[in-house]
Amino acid sequence: MRVTSRLSSGTTVELRRLENINDQPVDVPATEGRTHLQFRRFAGCPICHLHLRSFADRHREIADAGITEVVFFHSPADELRGYQAVLPFTVIADPDKVLYREFGVEKGLRSLTHPQAWRSAARGYAAARRHRNDPTYAGVGSTDGSTHLGLPADFLIDPDGTVVAVHYGQHADDQWSVDQLLDVHRQLGQM
Repeated sequence: MRVTSRLSSGTTVELRRLENINDQPVDVPATEGRTHLQFRRFAGCPICHLHLRSFADRHREIADAGITEVVFFHSPADELRGYQAVLPFTVIADPDKVLYREFGVEKGLRSLTHPQAWRSAARGYAAARRHRNDPTYAGVGSTDGSTHLGLPADFLIDPDGTVVAVHYGQHADDQWSVDQLLDVHRQLGQM
């Protein structure tokens, strides 16, 4: 299914209270500072794992900039609970892709056809093999039956629900890095 209702800067999204994968309430967007929403792929995605490890490693820097991280996966909460233990930010399961559709996050064959996606997947699988006994790599490479064709997306949102910056990925490894997120945040003027 192709979604054509992509959001753009200036759009206002509904303020909502969601539950993270441990059934704790989460305000999206956060009531203070900006919220960075990341729409990822499936729980065991090696590309997503490498990407999110970079955000976990620099979580303090992101939080000190006034940004709250919230990560969505289109996997069931049971498949994601191992990740919550190692990620210092909120993870939300959206297996029915309700919010993926609302935010215009797509899927498509192009998610896997770009050479960068192949390189990142290989790096992710290699890291998982090297660190088999490290719990931060638990489940990397496995799949819960979710599609591998999902595309990532990033949204930076002010507390009033105004989307201030958007990035829709063109392939599985096309998302904001920590440096790009912080640059966008600085260019918009810190809150």
